[in-house]
Amino acid sequence: MTGRTKILALIFSTTAVVGAAALIAGVAVFARWAKSMWEGDPYPVARPAATAERLDGHTQSVYDALGLPRARLDDDRPGRGMEAGGSACPRQGLRHLPENLRDTPPAEPGVVDVREEWALKGVPRAEAEPALERVRHHLTRQGWKVMRFDDSTPGHELWLHLKHPRTGDTIRVATNSEDRLSVSAYAECARYPSDTERDYYGALRLPPQQAPAQLRRTHSPA
Repeated sequence: MTGRTKILALIFSTTAVVGAAALIAGVAVFARWAKSMWEGDPYPVARPAATAERLDGHTQSVYDALGLPRARLDDDRPGRGMEAGGSACPRQGLRHLPENLRDTPPAEPGVVDVREEWALKGVPRAEAEPALERVRHHLTRQGWKVMRFDDSTPGHELWLHLKHPRTGDTIRVATNSEDRLSVSAYAECARYPSDTERDYYGALRLPPQQAPAQLRRTHSPA
């Protein structure tokens, strides 16, 4: 075997080894990707009580920025308060695709999203518009991103939707023609630890709603 032949043989063998290694690495990467797609990304872990306190702080900041001292808490609005539920948290991964295509897909066990809502009354449009603008200005300075700010949402005169890029939390502030203004905050689905505290009926225990603190301290039901 000549020197040139030896060099060519070495090149070919090296190329073959490199190619085989690249193929194996590619197969391994594809296998990890396929497994991830099949099983789905795991939900983050968070304690619902801590999440609820964080959302309560968000909506308190909204109230502070609104600057509506004459507005009152709206006791007649349904669905107000702090809640944790799993119906909006689907099972992850392609392995659950058939069941997720049902009209009522099953939720992922042990996973919930947390949400809070309260409303004000006595907020005319002339006061609501600059109030929402104050909220937008205040929260964007804190890092929130405006997802929507307009008057084209059916049933609402004004609609402000913000999202925090780090936590994924969202805030929505909306008004309607009845001089009412609703404030809601939502946290993304998360798996709660097995030792999460529950109440007598088995529901996840959440801290009492505080925001807006100024009105809850002075408010007394009629």
